[in-house]
Amino acid sequence: MKLGQMSTAERRLARRVPSAGIAAFAGLTAIALVGCTPSTSDPDPATAEAYVEREVTDGTTTFMVVDNPGDGATLSYGADSGVTLLEEEVDGSTYAFKDMNANGELDVWEDWRLDAQERAADLAEDLSIEQIAGLMLWSSHERSPADGLTDPQKTYLSESNLRNVLNAAGSDAATTVPWVNEMQAYVETLATADTPYVPVNFSSDPRSTAGSGGYNAEGADISRWPSSLGLAATFNPDHTARFGEMSSAEYRALGITTALSPQIDLATEPRWLRVGGTFGEDAAQNTELAAAYVDGFQGTGGEDVWGSESVNAMIKHWAGDGPGEGGREGHTNAGKYGVYPGDNLAGHTEAFLGSPRSAAVMTAYSIALDGDGEPLFEDRAGAAYDSGRMAILREDNGYEGVVVTDWGVMSGSNDEGAFFGMAWGAEELTPAERYFEVLATGHDMFGGVNDATYILEGYDVWQERFDAGEVEVDADTRFRESGTRILTMLFNPGLYESAFLDPEESAAILASADKVEAGYSAQLDSVVLVKNDGQTVTATEADDWSEMTVYIPRSYNTGFASAFGPPEYSEAPSLTIEVAEQYFAAVLTDEAEMDENDQVISYTAPDLSDVDIVLVGMNSPDNGGNFSNIGHDTESGQWYPLSLQYRPYTADGENVRQVSISGDLLEDGSQENRSYFGNTSRIANEADLDAFERAVAAVAASGKDIPVITVLKAINPVVPTEFEAASDAIVVGFGTSDQALIEVALGMYEPQGRLPIQFPADMDTVEAQLEDVAKDMTPYTDSLGNVYDYGFGLNHSGVIAD
Repeated sequence: MKLGQMSTAERRLARRVPSAGIAAFAGLTAIALVGCTPSTSDPDPATAEAYVEREVTDGTTTFMVVDNPGDGATLSYGADSGVTLLEEEVDGSTYAFKDMNANGELDVWEDWRLDAQERAADLAEDLSIEQIAGLMLWSSHERSPADGLTDPQKTYLSESNLRNVLNAAGSDAATTVPWVNEMQAYVETLATADTPYVPVNFSSDPRSTAGSGGYNAEGADISRWPSSLGLAATFNPDHTARFGEMSSAEYRALGITTALSPQIDLATEPRWLRVGGTFGEDAAQNTELAAAYVDGFQGTGGEDVWGSESVNAMIKHWAGDGPGEGGREGHTNAGKYGVYPGDNLAGHTEAFLGSPRSAAVMTAYSIALDGDGEPLFEDRAGAAYDSGRMAILREDNGYEGVVVTDWGVMSGSNDEGAFFGMAWGAEELTPAERYFEVLATGHDMFGGVNDATYILEGYDVWQERFDAGEVEVDADTRFRESGTRILTMLFNPGLYESAFLDPEESAAILASADKVEAGYSAQLDSVVLVKNDGQTVTATEADDWSEMTVYIPRSYNTGFASAFGPPEYSEAPSLTIEVAEQYFAAVLTDEAEMDENDQVISYTAPDLSDVDIVLVGMNSPDNGGNFSNIGHDTESGQWYPLSLQYRPYTADGENVRQVSISGDLLEDGSQENRSYFGNTSRIANEADLDAFERAVAAVAASGKDIPVITVLKAINPVVPTEFEAASDAIVVGFGTSDQALIEVALGMYEPQGRLPIQFPADMDTVEAQLEDVAKDMTPYTDSLGNVYDYGFGLNHSGVIAD
């Protein structure tokens, strides 16, 4: 038995259920254990006098649903689980409660009328340390619900007591609902009198962004919205609140009860790969939208209450991963340092501290350094190991929710067998020591860990440090503190009452007409018109284009190698042809000559004699992905710049640092120099600019005055110099569908969006700006005199007023 740990039976005898808590309803009468459904003459729970029980199946799992009278909680449990019901009569109505530990009594943690934190504290005393250790784990990415409950999943659920599962698959209810129910039924069978029941808390990264690929790809399975940066571009927080309210209902229909979002890192470094997932660079706007997102997800039906549509929100990544030096990304060694040459840590923490009601916080990867390359606090380590940054959250601001590491933080890059290792600054510690150190900073959970072995070893290390007088509380107390927090996150959305999914209810909720319409409306409102020469974009109707012809050029992307494999080559029209065909009589594109590997040798533009308009889709210059170690060529050792332009950029200007702020400490006591001075960028989609230039040349060759509209799909700011002057109009979308972009480009919807980030004049001003300071670049001024600054946007009449 672990030190300081009583048996479950001893803990139960040591506690008494407070009678005032159980009598939350007036007129409390005796509790009875029942195994059948009481009769009722009224099947409507809103007016019934007794609960109603019914059987539901998804074709794989059969479970029981209990509808309590009035506003009593809806319950569910597996048909083969052995769960029985406790019944209680209150003011003439009979209510049901689940007896989840088969003791015939209504324990505090089983009483759905009580506060989630009170219930969690009660149950945390009953769990074994092994169960609490399992609660502290958050699984690696699960991508195949269609496989059903797998043996590896059964292993981590049973042997490591893991209960927090990351669903990284699509939003197909036909495969997800049976998988969720099967897993929930399985963990019910693991419960015994000495191993209390803990349901599975499914989670997800953002899955509702239109047109961004992966499990965010466009489709009819879930409503589609702009990215967070797109929501910021609407400058209308109502869209974010509605997104939270509607998407959380869809998450619940997929069994997801925790959102690993919103990402509220302040986007002060324009080259950072993850700008598209943020709310932009303005701290006040970021704070407002973060609060709207959290409240929308955690409420139910637009009300500020936990309920059947509520999802725990996890704001990330404390205290901000945005200021990576040179824009490099903290998932890899190349980007493990965040730098604060502008001394603006406070700006990066503002949104986090403005959302104290979020159920959880995920911490950052990066090591935080000041402008001189010294740690902001005592620890030269990633946020999970940095007691200074964590003290701001836990001690200075009293945050009592769950704190989770980002995925891979508990493994070192040199650990044997580690696929990922982002324990920046803690690589030399043993795994058990890492768990001790991260728990000591105030964390509760560990992302991407499926096995409880090392966390249990960390328990022993903690107890040894307690016995030596190095920590103030014993290991049992420290683990149960985290256990209470984590269980609160499970009680909040009602998982203990109803963890199963009715497939018919899920089908009715997912991609319902009202949600799809609201998401598309937000997409339209997020599109930014930044150039409109000669009223190229003016009000039209769909019929105005039905007899016309459009030319959409093709492009390709060479991809980047990453931890997941070699580069992936892709080639396609720059806008979706099938969407364009909904509006035009004919859609023309390039003829492509391909080599034996299906890679482009050359493109030939069509004859534009009958073309009425040219739409050129362009993606932001592609510097690589999170796991591509971008900015550092590991074979040659060369550091190279990230760029916001398509053509090669050589970083030899006067504002380029010749000595980097960040770098590893070397054996001789000096610091590694990560400067990329004199070196040249590497962009995978330079062909997008080729496509634009090919289109412009084809227009010139036609001898006609054909308008060219650039449709920029942005995830970062872009330097517009290379394409602006030859564009008659430019529309910008942030995580929107091609359909929304095309409708705004054609004038079918008057643009409402404004830039949530500055678009820089050139790469020189990008080099001059400070990574941690917002809005400190010289914005681009176009050929018409428009300045592409934060908050700029046009409608059909001109500049949109603030």
